[in-house]
Amino acid sequence: MNPGAIDYTTRYGLEFNPFLKNSKEILIKTKEHREAVTRLDYLAKLKGFGILTGASGKGKTTAIRAWASSLNPALYQVVYSCLSSLTANDFYRNLAAELGMEPALRKSDNFRAIQEEITRLFIEKKKTPVIIIDEANYINNAILNDLKILFSFEMDSRDRAAVLLAGLPKLNNNLRLAVHEPLRQRVVMNYNLEGMEKEEGRSYIAEKLKGAGCSRQVFEEAALEAVLNAADGIPRLINKYCNACLLIGNSRSMDMVTADIVMQAVNDCELG
Repeated sequence: MNPGAIDYTTRYGLEFNPFLKNSKEILIKTKEHREAVTRLDYLAKLKGFGILTGASGKGKTTAIRAWASSLNPALYQVVYSCLSSLTANDFYRNLAAELGMEPALRKSDNFRAIQEEITRLFIEKKKTPVIIIDEANYINNAILNDLKILFSFEMDSRDRAAVLLAGLPKLNNNLRLAVHEPLRQRVVMNYNLEGMEKEEGRSYIAEKLKGAGCSRQVFEEAALEAVLNAADGIPRLINKYCNACLLIGNSRSMDMVTADIVMQAVNDCELG
């Protein structure tokens, strides 16, 4: 059999490729991941508004997904909404639908229905609604202006929901505008993901490989260094470069990834 024809997972002793999104997702709880989940737990208990930011690929969605799945469904009802550039009325209709209601045509009707459903969940069902709004850096000012009013109850005396706004760091720049001061005063948690340090990146790659059943060295030390330098602490880029390295290494019939393979992988990824 031609060595080059060997499946790349077999060549590197893997049960599956741990650097791709798989049904067997390997969750690596980095220092920042653990800190983010701790902050999110605090938000769920205290209620109010929380902010989670980070540059693209630094693990916001992974942390949010892990946290949301850990919440007790008997105590919390999670509602997830991924926004880009919805109008205020579209936002209300989307939120109403995610809460399990039939969206109304008028913004005012949806506004009232959402407040009533949150009150019903909190008072009757004894559940805290957890509203996750992803890509919140794209929310327009009209929606941001409405959020504080939408989630105000009993003349602002208490919060009945935890509202998480997640997005790129510029979300905080938007909230620093004077018009959003009332909303900013309601923020009880604000955390920004900075990325992994180099040593943690080494552990990240090692744990990914181990989770995929690998018991041998796949990357030379110089290759690991090259991956981590190129990825600059961003988990998504580490995964992307490592995946490309496995494919290129296999195509060259090489049983270990070298720094030269990493350079080719980074170049291919950048061109792609």
